[in-house]
Amino acid sequence: MKKLLFAAHNLDLGGIETALVTLANYLSEKGYDVTIALEKKEGVFLERLYKEIKIIEYNTNNNKNTVVRKLCNLVNRLKFITKYKNQFDFSASFATYSLASSFMARTASKNSALWCHANYLTLYHENQEETKQFFQNVDCEKFRHIVFVSKEGANSFIKLFPDLKDKVITCNNIIDGKGIIEKSKEPITEKLIEDIKKEDIPIFLNVGRHDERQKKLTRIIEASKKLKEENYSFKVIFIGDGQDTDLYKQKVKEYNLEETILFLGRRENPYPYFKLSDCIILSSEYEGYPVVYLESFVLNKPIITTKVSDYEQVEKGRGIVVEKNSEAIYTAMKEFIQNGYEIKEPFDDETYNQEILKILETIF
Repeated sequence: MKKLLFAAHNLDLGGIETALVTLANYLSEKGYDVTIALEKKEGVFLERLYKEIKIIEYNTNNNKNTVVRKLCNLVNRLKFITKYKNQFDFSASFATYSLASSFMARTASKNSALWCHANYLTLYHENQEETKQFFQNVDCEKFRHIVFVSKEGANSFIKLFPDLKDKVITCNNIIDGKGIIEKSKEPITEKLIEDIKKEDIPIFLNVGRHDERQKKLTRIIEASKKLKEENYSFKVIFIGDGQDTDLYKQKVKEYNLEETILFLGRRENPYPYFKLSDCIILSSEYEGYPVVYLESFVLNKPIITTKVSDYEQVEKGRGIVVEKNSEAIYTAMKEFIQNGYEIKEPFDDETYNQEILKILETIF
């Protein structure tokens, strides 16, 4: 039985954390001995881990006194090295940005990987020097593998680090299809939702962090404004929150869309809302690999998406792909309201996962 370690910051709500818990549980089911090392043993996803999965807590010291901080962190590193150096067959830094995760993964196994969840050049506004600095800070060249969850992210990295090309592997996220379907069956008890269901009008759903720089939810709001001006009846549900929630609420109020666009905040289980909705909508400027694609595919929901990473999977008869602007979002929403969308290519999550497992086995 191979021993695997995945290092991360914590297991709070988030795309990276969702992907890690899903992957860890899946590998545990397949007979791997899985350990997760966390800087902070906290987060709502802790209880979702299978009981067979072990958890290590590696605390970093943030004391304002530089001498105290460095001394405490040195002691912590030495303890970790003494106990875990090369004790695993494979290890990965799953929180790409985390210096502590990088250290733990490179210490725990000679067969280590840096797991990358985005196109970082896009994340840094095409600033090559800042992007290079990001990867150099986490000692990317010291890992045996550099794993990207999307082709776009991998290709972008290779342009910046051509000498590391042979280390780069593309491996999409595992999906827990059965778990998603089961969670989607949980009842929604909010009266607001019951009232929406009675209206019998198209419901669009967006799930994600409220960060305008990346998610561009203003595109959906602007498109909705235009549709309402043309007297179309529909609802948009936003699940999630973030630094720009107030900005979005202000814009919705300004456009008199309070009855059309609903903010439900964060939901630990968003899948009943997928089931309720008629169409999922993604308006992002960029993504790593959009987990919402897989969630939509599993729940047999069409998706409207901008041309972010791996949008080709949607083009296989599973939704509408549009350019990155509000006019394109408006046109796609209008088309869906008028004609609906019939999914032409059913999704087989078992076959999908088996293909990913082959890649993982090669890495391990």
